[in-house]
Amino acid sequence: MTTRRTDPNSGARAARLAARRAALPLGLSFLLAALSSFAAARTVSDESDVRETVERAFSQLKGGDYSALYDVLPTASQKRITRERFASALERTRGMYALDRLEIGAVHVAGDLAAVDSVVYGRALAPFDADGKIVLRQYLVREGGRWRVTTGDAATIKPLLSAHPDFARRYPQRPPQLYVKREGRWVRMDEMMRDARRRAGVRKT
Repeated sequence: MTTRRTDPNSGARAARLAARRAALPLGLSFLLAALSSFAAARTVSDESDVRETVERAFSQLKGGDYSALYDVLPTASQKRITRERFASALERTRGMYALDRLEIGAVHVAGDLAAVDSVVYGRALAPFDADGKIVLRQYLVREGGRWRVTTGDAATIKPLLSAHPDFARRYPQRPPQLYVKREGRWVRMDEMMRDARRRAGVRKT
């Protein structure tokens, strides 16, 4: 009869193998959790950077620092207008309004694109004096690691959204809505103009 010899180390090797097999899924779980935390942290960081960029651009516009505001424009916008023409065009509108404050709502970031829903408050000075606000969606694009604001430039926004249809479907372009305060409530400018035309028509008849 043949006697089978038992390896005294086989039990230890089996235990180590079992431990390694158990550690593998545990390690993967920790890795996935770390990657998820990193992605969430980056999203928060991107949203914070976007908010800061929009706030800085508003501050520059409010303060009349148009040359600095030009640096926040995307490259596509800068190719269509010089710094001097940009600053001159905005300078001519300064007597028409006085900006007050900015409220930033939802911020949506997807890769190097961002959409920001915001409300700009101010006061119209011409052709009539009234408190006003503009509800708008702004788009930003990241170039060279920096966020740049399209500032409502349709010639920049349209091709940008056309090149990213998924982003455009999720965050479609919205025309700015202008409101003025009348008798303590906000009234859309287009509605007010329609009412004025209707009243003018009634008076003529």
